[in-house]
Amino acid sequence: MIMAVNTIKIKKGRADEVLARFAQPKAVHTYEGFVWMEVLKSLNEEEYDEIKVCTTWESEDAFQNWANSRATRKMHDESPTAKKQEEDSPMLGAKLTKFEVVHRHAPATKE
Repeated sequence: MIMAVNTIKIKKGRADEVLARFAQPKAVHTYEGFVWMEVLKSLNEEEYDEIKVCTTWESEDAFQNWANSRATRKMHDESPTAKKQEEDSPMLGAKLTKFEVVHRHAPATKE
């Protein structure tokens, strides 16, 4: 399994605006090999807000299939409206990091 973590820097005070976009499942949830998604909000950044969108996949291939389909869609969205939306965006930047899931532990069960 792999986990892809998209760390997004956001203009201070606008994190909830971005978090609302993740409140409901999206197309990513329908892709073969998708396991789950977690969205994390930083509690200790002072100059900007930060969220991490963490998706777990059965394999690197599954993640790449999703990422490649998403990149293709994004390439076609170069309209003037998209440019204006980019100017108004609360986002300051993003970085994608991939991890291999090596260990995972569930809570201990009480006997």
